[in-house]
Amino acid sequence: MYFVRMNASLVSRRTALRAAAGSAVLVGAGPLVGTGPVRAAERPPILKPLPADYFIDFGTNAEMRWDAAGDLGDVVDAGRFFVRNHTRTPVIDARSWRLRIHGDGLVGRPRPADAVTLSYAELKAMPSRTITRALECAGNGRSFFDTQQGTPVSGTAWQLGAIGVAQWRGVPLRSVLERIGLRPDAVDVMATGLDDPYVSGGRDYGRVRRPISVDKALDDTLLAYEMNGAPLLRDHGFPVRLLVPGWIGSASIKWLGSLRVSTVPLYSPWNTDFYRMVGGDYAPDSPPLTAQRVKSAFELARGAELPVGERTVLRGRSWSGLGAVRRVEVSTDGGVSWQPARLTGPNVPGAWSRWRLPWTPTVGGATELLARATDSVGRRQPDSSPYNANGYLFDAVVRHPVTVS
Repeated sequence: MYFVRMNASLVSRRTALRAAAGSAVLVGAGPLVGTGPVRAAERPPILKPLPADYFIDFGTNAEMRWDAAGDLGDVVDAGRFFVRNHTRTPVIDARSWRLRIHGDGLVGRPRPADAVTLSYAELKAMPSRTITRALECAGNGRSFFDTQQGTPVSGTAWQLGAIGVAQWRGVPLRSVLERIGLRPDAVDVMATGLDDPYVSGGRDYGRVRRPISVDKALDDTLLAYEMNGAPLLRDHGFPVRLLVPGWIGSASIKWLGSLRVSTVPLYSPWNTDFYRMVGGDYAPDSPPLTAQRVKSAFELARGAELPVGERTVLRGRSWSGLGAVRRVEVSTDGGVSWQPARLTGPNVPGAWSRWRLPWTPTVGGATELLARATDSVGRRQPDSSPYNANGYLFDAVVRHPVTVS
């Protein structure tokens, strides 16, 4: 039985909400107790094991090693999935967790103190959807601005392993917003996480939060509570996270605590100070980053030694934030010539495509392998990526050194 404190503007909607939500009743409630994380200063920033064979450990972040990806299937096990944290993974009790939903973009314009709330059990009782999609950090590939293009940038020096594909299950955000009552003039939805406030350079930016457009919220955004058929790991957002398919990873807020729906554009440090293109030739008012670009990676160690005169099967994966992969070409001579690779397995839009190319090197020595993909909307990986100071959205063809001996 729930204790409910409702303002007058919400009382008239109680019956309608109960009827619409069925067993997943959404009711307005006052401030909640126990929704925040249980903090322990001695905890590491990432809770799951990070064996060096599978991860490059950056402290608060952990990158998947592509040279160990050959045994992965079409989805990445949660234990092998990359981790991007701004602070540290919180420990949250699902029994006391509540998602608080408020804002003037909802019918009745509930204020934060009168937010509509949804428990973990209520969310799981609602009709769900399962999708296979990639999740990728905006800085994936950042290190190649320096090592390949000679333009050092700031941020975690990811190579190409800040990407993973999983099967996500959850409730479409559209379903929740429509059951509460979405005003026709709503434009933005701001998601806020329950992790510790992010402090950098002596400035407290508050909890991680970022708005998405109502159009994206109503399209394919998911309130995800399962990953590959199991509850989310704590490092990946347990009990509930936002999943915003095709967009940069910072939009997919982990440890989701609240949603603010607004009739005016919303702003936070995560779409103003961060996750915009600055520097280089970019205008000072460049828009916040949204869709991911086209990329490719070899399932092979950089600097690997390959036998001359013996058949080697080169394998890798390519992906795009805007569609499926249409074509992958591979060069074994540093980009002088190109051959089409064979796409294998499912080629799910918004996930990735696996590919292979047999190669029998006939000449010894150092060379560079290159892979470039073209997606279903016609975007092909370029030879270089325009510089930006934070190293976002590196999509150039990556030069992968090997030695034939």
